[in-house]
Amino acid sequence: MIDRGFWRDRRVLVTGCTGVLGSWLTAKLAALGADVVGLVRDWVPQSHAVRSGTLDRIKVVRGSVIDEDIVNRIFAEYEIQTCFHLAALTVVGVANRAPVPTFDTNIRGTWLLLEAARQWGRAEQMVVASSDKAYGSHEKLPYTEDAPLQGRHPYDVSKSCADLITQAYAHTYNLPVAVTRCANMYGGGDLNWNRIVPGTIRSALLNERPIVRSDGTMKRDYIYVKDIVTAYLSLAQAMRDGAHTGATFNFGMDAPITVIEMVNKIVGLSDHPDLQPIIQNIAANEIQDQYLSSEKAHKILGWKPEHTLEEGLRETMAWYREIVK
Repeated sequence: MIDRGFWRDRRVLVTGCTGVLGSWLTAKLAALGADVVGLVRDWVPQSHAVRSGTLDRIKVVRGSVIDEDIVNRIFAEYEIQTCFHLAALTVVGVANRAPVPTFDTNIRGTWLLLEAARQWGRAEQMVVASSDKAYGSHEKLPYTEDAPLQGRHPYDVSKSCADLITQAYAHTYNLPVAVTRCANMYGGGDLNWNRIVPGTIRSALLNERPIVRSDGTMKRDYIYVKDIVTAYLSLAQAMRDGAHTGATFNFGMDAPITVIEMVNKIVGLSDHPDLQPIIQNIAANEIQDQYLSSEKAHKILGWKPEHTLEEGLRETMAWYREIVK
């Protein structure tokens, strides 16, 4: 349950505030009356943060999370109390082709932010976005929070490293920071058409056969962005007085499905339910099956998803219908 009083006038930093999660989280924080500072590297006019007018209601700092001076200045000048670190390069294909920018942003950017918070010394809660990809490949599924982090490919490794560095700051310096590991998130604002949800939705809206880069058998857990927003807010609220410092939490639907099942579900909700996908089977450096157990978040935080997969996809499709139109 969201505590409006907790967020009212709270000084909150959101890195990556024009990304998919960042856009929706920032909009929710602004609606709750928080005093939000958003770190924005690139201006993306199609992002939900821009289209919804959210950036007009917050303080915007232009720059990158790998700019040490900017990050240090934000904490001190805006007297940040709560920080959500979401900024990352998240496209697996790009990370495979050009790993260095991914390592720079996802790893170095994380330690610069953590060090800035440590130097500032007055942050009360920090939530750092890791990923289910940080776990790497495991025979035993679903992942639980005590599973080892063993990423093998560039994006996965960047998340494993950032995750461990975050825990080091918690356990060594008692920095009030916790880590989230989320399932595959979808929702309005994801403009990477190579991803299965936005790509399939766009194809369905245009009456074109959707493209599946893999063989379609990969199994993933998919969760709606609005449910992840609630998860982040619930975790930060629970971190009062240093609680959950160094903790890690999985957030997902606990209902994995194959890629082809997801494609068929999206197509079935569209105006062109007879479209047949094109199976390319060219995906490389991707783990076959990945899905989480969210039991810890259910028990400790009292968090559970509020949207079914169909409800989330219907809302997401409505968002993209405006973009495609």
